[in-house]
Amino acid sequence: MRESPDVSLPDLWAANAWRPIFAKLRAENPVSHCPRSAYGPYWSIVRHNDVIDIENDPERFSSASENGGIVISDTRAEGVQLGMFIAMDGPEHARKRKVVSPAFTPSGVKGMAGSLRQRTGELLDRLPVGQRLDWVRSVSIPLTTAMIATLFDFPWEERDKLSLWSDWVARFEISDDTQLNLERERQMLAMAARFGELYRVRGAASAGDDLLSIMAHSDAFGVLDRKAFMGAIALLLVGGNDTTRHSMSGLIEQIDLFPEAWARVKADPARLVSGAATETIRLQTPLSHMRRTATRDVELHGKSIRKGDKVVLWYNSGNRDEAVFPDADRWDPARENSRRHLSFGHGVHRCLGARLAELQVARLVEEMARRNMEVRIVGEPERLPSCFINGFERMPVEIARKLD
Repeated sequence: MRESPDVSLPDLWAANAWRPIFAKLRAENPVSHCPRSAYGPYWSIVRHNDVIDIENDPERFSSASENGGIVISDTRAEGVQLGMFIAMDGPEHARKRKVVSPAFTPSGVKGMAGSLRQRTGELLDRLPVGQRLDWVRSVSIPLTTAMIATLFDFPWEERDKLSLWSDWVARFEISDDTQLNLERERQMLAMAARFGELYRVRGAASAGDDLLSIMAHSDAFGVLDRKAFMGAIALLLVGGNDTTRHSMSGLIEQIDLFPEAWARVKADPARLVSGAATETIRLQTPLSHMRRTATRDVELHGKSIRKGDKVVLWYNSGNRDEAVFPDADRWDPARENSRRHLSFGHGVHRCLGARLAELQVARLVEEMARRNMEVRIVGEPERLPSCFINGFERMPVEIARKLD
């Protein structure tokens, strides 16, 4: 059997060096086996349509935590897997997902557009021109944190905790580091305690329309054990934070790489803002992978996947599949099929907050275009050393112009 390189190596992601490796796999070995990694052996699925086929086959490819969960790490290990409903199969997953979904209906998301526009515009207006700043901490984190705080009706003065907790939830790679695991556990317990307090208060009050109230008044959630409660909150935190936050930073990278495309967006925002947002989410792919576990022996492209094998769906690779997205590395706001990207997953586990994430990124594009903003990267961005969260720790930029 032809072996695959280990594409989970943290240094590969920190150096942004993964693209040529995945391109070679798509061309030559689209269903490949890596026999040795920090997370044990795994299969890599790298083509767009193969990812979709597996997402559409939950009977043979499980997401359930008892089978290993949704990330490359073997999350059956104590302390790694939280009781997230995304890591469930069948009726239980559908039941819990149905409770939260009303918060993300088209009409509900559309109703947030005005406040998003105002908040984004006010933040951009405060940014200095001609001074070095960190886009991640000056723009991406404040905007996404404000949105999550609004969704949960979380105390505004404590909102900075949300981004901190989200970062710790997503750090599954630290499972072999005892000290970091202890700190992660401490942060998770603090998160559970604060949200648990709010959950009890909302449950005792009349039903509201924030996410905690919806959960507290639902039979599908009801009284949860600590692990299940932490999982439900963690999923909504990471889903609300990472997809949007890292796409907002990825937008600046694409503007820096494709200034002529940004000029077209500014010249015709009514036509190109939405496409610029979806293209950014496609190219950034803030969650690089999801994992499934084979529930039976399966043949795929002549390869024999055995029951119990890890099958890693590389969304970042599928999003750059030339068979689906011609000239796939190019940021093209006029690309007709950019919505076929896999950044929100596919099928029964497609991200509930997809519309909201798109709206947040689109409002940022729109408000930047309205101000004729030019943002330049003025130093090497610091990327996360993670094969799961594909994003930025820091991005030094300078705003060269706004509001001509």
